Amino acid sequence: MRKGSKRYRVDAERVDARRRYAVDEAIALLKSFQAAKFDETVEVAVNLGVDPKKGDQIVRGSVVLPHGLGGKARTVLVFAEGEKAKEAEQAGADFVGGQELVKKVEGGWTEFDVAVAVPGMMRFVGKLGRVLGPVGKMPSPKAGTVTDDVARAIREYKAGKVEYRVDAGASVHAPIGKKSFEAGKIRENLLAFLENLRAQKPNTSKGVYIRNATISSTMSPGIALDVA
Repeated sequence: MRKGSKRYRVDAERVDARRRYAVDEAIALLKSFQAAKFDETVEVAVNLGVDPKKGDQIVRGSVVLPHGLGGKARTVLVFAEGEKAKEAEQAGADFVGGQELVKKVEGGWTEFDVAVAVPGMMRFVGKLGRVLGPVGKMPSPKAGTVTDDVARAIREYKAGKVEYRVDAGASVHAPIGKKSFEAGKIRENLLAFLENLRAQKPNTSKGVYIRNATISSTMSPGIALDVA
């Protein structure tokens, strides 16, 4: 059983494990926890009333957070050639290339945060699933990373677009900003994420969809939310 650091234990004692906190109260409590030596990432974990073993209940989506994620800008790679490659470069992509870039990634290079591909490149990019799939970087139409509008995709991810996918335990985890953000910005990012997640409810999912949600920062205990 995890004991945690002294700082973690002190903060954990301030959280009533029997309660589900209102969003504003939870954020205020989170921001009042002792500060780490770095700007912690604020994360949300949501348990859903779905069965991930059923293909029609796989919850996956993406959302552009109103206030971004903060911290270092994410690096974006674009698989494109010709005019689309030029468009990607002009839009600020960090890495742009065609088949030669596919070969580089196929060799195990994944030093980027997001991969975008134009549809015409997917016949080459498709074989990268074994490399990019496990690290969550495989381009996908549903996530908006397989698109002809590469400029828009680059802008959105640079601005703080977040992708999410339900795991085997029927939970979704996502970053929603930094602890240094004003409380109002964390709140707006959190609510934007939850609203987007609600919109992804599968038609075959019955009963309560969002069963519980918890907010935390990198080094903090979790705080259960009242998201009814």
